[in-house]
Amino acid sequence: MSLFKTLFGSKAEQSDKFEVLEVSKYKEAIKDPKVQLVDVRTAKEYKRWHIGKAINIDFFDKVDFQKSFEKLQKDKPVYLYCQSGNRSQKAARKLIEMGFEKIYDLKGGIIRWQ
Repeated sequence: MSLFKTLFGSKAEQSDKFEVLEVSKYKEAIKDPKVQLVDVRTAKEYKRWHIGKAINIDFFDKVDFQKSFEKLQKDKPVYLYCQSGNRSQKAARKLIEMGFEKIYDLKGGIIRWQ
């Protein structure tokens, strides 16, 4: 079963909204100062270390997660990451349900960041 089917079921229209990027491509993409870069780990994890200008929206805080993402632009790409890639993929599913058009995820999470 493909990654997209695993994440999003059989809804083919959603698979083109989500892409996992290798570290090198992700680093290049987030150089844009206007990029929507989001760390979906906990505040404690974020404070320990995060990537550049990422904002922290904790995946486990259901109320804040929804409210915080509602403030972002749905028609602009969102770059997500977490510790290993698990939470960010779950977050991507929620963002697609919320109407976000393009979500990129860091393959392997921040632990693969060099």
